[in-house]
Amino acid sequence: MMTLLPDFRSALRRSVFASVSALALFVGGAASATEVVVAIGAEPTTLDPQAQDDGPERIVNDNIYETLYVRDATGTLSPGLAAELPKQIDPLTWEIVLRDGINFHNGEPLDAKAVALSLNRIVDPALKSGQFSYVSTIKEAVAVDARTVRVTTEKPDPALTARLYWLKIVPASYASDPNFAAHPIGTGPYKFVRWDRGEEVVLQANPDYWGNAAKVDDVTFRFIPDASTRLAGLLSGELDLITNVAPEFTAQLPKVAKIEGLELPYVLINARPGAPTSDVRVRQALLYAVNREELAEGLFEGNAKAATGQLAVPAAFGFDESIKAYPYDPEKAKALLKEAGAEGAVIEFVGPGGRFLKDRDTVEAVAAYWTAVGLKVNVRIPEWSDYLKTIFNPEARPDVYYSSSANELFDVDRAITAYYHPVSPGASNADKELGEWIDAARFETDVEKRKALYAKVLQRSRDEAYVNSLLNVQDIYGLSKRVEWTPRVDGKVFVKDITVSEGTE
Repeated sequence: MMTLLPDFRSALRRSVFASVSALALFVGGAASATEVVVAIGAEPTTLDPQAQDDGPERIVNDNIYETLYVRDATGTLSPGLAAELPKQIDPLTWEIVLRDGINFHNGEPLDAKAVALSLNRIVDPALKSGQFSYVSTIKEAVAVDARTVRVTTEKPDPALTARLYWLKIVPASYASDPNFAAHPIGTGPYKFVRWDRGEEVVLQANPDYWGNAAKVDDVTFRFIPDASTRLAGLLSGELDLITNVAPEFTAQLPKVAKIEGLELPYVLINARPGAPTSDVRVRQALLYAVNREELAEGLFEGNAKAATGQLAVPAAFGFDESIKAYPYDPEKAKALLKEAGAEGAVIEFVGPGGRFLKDRDTVEAVAAYWTAVGLKVNVRIPEWSDYLKTIFNPEARPDVYYSSSANELFDVDRAITAYYHPVSPGASNADKELGEWIDAARFETDVEKRKALYAKVLQRSRDEAYVNSLLNVQDIYGLSKRVEWTPRVDGKVFVKDITVSEGTE
């Protein structure tokens, strides 16, 4: 079988060594023993932890803000800012008791008022939160006393604890300050120092942190979209931790850390009337045309495996093992296009560049598969903030967009509500019945009935080719010799978990 994958490796290797000589932006010598520099692939669009569904924002803010509940490196849930797991009072009401004696970085107390404000703020339509679908079951939160919060849901919500694990708690007074989104203040182990737009965010250890003291005093998050430049920075000693390492360069790293995480690269295809992909046969043809195994073995060098098509990993509640991926069948793809009268159709394909592991390369490879079955594919890779505006604009849907989903809730409700529900800003279908099933499932307390509803949702999406995961990729990180760090299954980069070896070059 002739490969359709572009030969990215030789060009990328040449780019790496060219980038080493261009590292003037990193001049300043190796980081001190108590400072680390972390390179991420894109700049946050905001540092308001509730406003956008923005991966770079989360990487930074995970170190500034905290949540009521936390997961350990393996995903086990336990109390965080809360003193214990929530107590259910009745089918619609839950009670949360907070730890005592915790303050925000500006001195505001972490109390029931702050928690109630945080929960009410993120579901307030005025915020227009990109995370709204994850927590939209919450109707109201009320401070009962200084340490007790009562949360009411619209209907019974079996996934409320997982939602509260997602939600970052903001200070009650400062959250309304005009500077809040650019100068964040949380309860976490690191305090905000500065944000040099287009370059970096700098944080400093919080000396009054309520938990175990961080071992690293200062951390700089640098925005470096190009994977080869990130690698060059690590090899030169100017970076300590880099994300989204290209698999072909792992042998060159001082240290490599891998984990089979939650990332599921996917394509979301516009099924709405008027789009060139509105015909289900065209959408199905797009999926038959992609060779997932070749992508996993060729492009990712075995650091990925073909996904089943659903936006869920096997560990997530609602994952349906009976659902299978579309097999690679370019002849069937051509036949479906011919049947639909879509031979030679023009497809707009939007993707990110630098945010996810090999995202640009994967977009180009998938576009090559579609071109091979006779379509004309216009690939567009905008800057990160423009990309987010594009994919979340319900008024102007791209024909297809590429992204990657990492569902830290470990419950399919998050991805299904965000990308399958027809009224979600991230979705591109008009399937009213699908929306009804999703609404019913998220409020169904009977476990087996809930699973059955999610199975219907996932099968419908598979049959109609609305949303389809292509791969499940490993998270690959590069580390300098001076740092020790173990990656987490949820992909979070907690700097407090990093240790630095004194005197290591």
